[in-house]
Amino acid sequence: MDLDWPGCRNVRDVGGLPTTDGRVVREGVLIRADSLQYLNPDGVEAVRRSGVSRILDLRGDGEVAIAPTPFTGTPLAVRQSLADPADPDHGQPTIIAACIWMLDKRPELFAAAVKAIADEPEGAVVVHCHGGKDRTGMVVALALSVAGVGEEEIVADYYLTQSRLAQWLEEQLAEELDVAKHPEMIEFRDTRAESIVAILRHLDENYGGPEAYLRHGGLTDDDLDKLRARLVG
Repeated sequence: MDLDWPGCRNVRDVGGLPTTDGRVVREGVLIRADSLQYLNPDGVEAVRRSGVSRILDLRGDGEVAIAPTPFTGTPLAVRQSLADPADPDHGQPTIIAACIWMLDKRPELFAAAVKAIADEPEGAVVVHCHGGKDRTGMVVALALSVAGVGEEEIVADYYLTQSRLAQWLEEQLAEELDVAKHPEMIEFRDTRAESIVAILRHLDENYGGPEAYLRHGGLTDDDLDKLRARLVG
């Protein structure tokens, strides 16, 4: 369900997604968003009215320093970068390769992000990065998979971001007069369903699936049970 947070382009509650055992993800529990740095005053008030109890910022230190959100540094916000500052630039040629590199390099950081969702006792957890597509998409996909949401629904939710950010991509391409840079911009800023499909296949083939991957990153049975209880009751 899309949410109207003025200043954000890509924010929605994943509540209502069905699980494979006939239940649904609860509404008002997990919200995915692009960077809240773009919120205007009406948007900030909309966040506060949405019953948000935790804002999980997946961006790195440099990103946050350049573009803090209205909530950066407040008790509501939690920082959980998905990369260690000591990590080199990934240097990968495609968005799929870049995402897989991140997952393989730092499973403990992805597990910590998912644990932050599980550990919040009540209210909505907002997960965001910059565009709300790749880092946010992977963390949300991991959480939904543990909750029992089927792959088809996870892929469909991920793909919604393409239409939400299409105008923004068009604006960025129009501003870049060097058309030779456009293919790379499209590669890393578009949101294609096949990206998350390839990422999920990688987790299946190399770790035994999303839940096994999160265990590899340090999540316990109790963590996973808490996440399922929070998302589906």
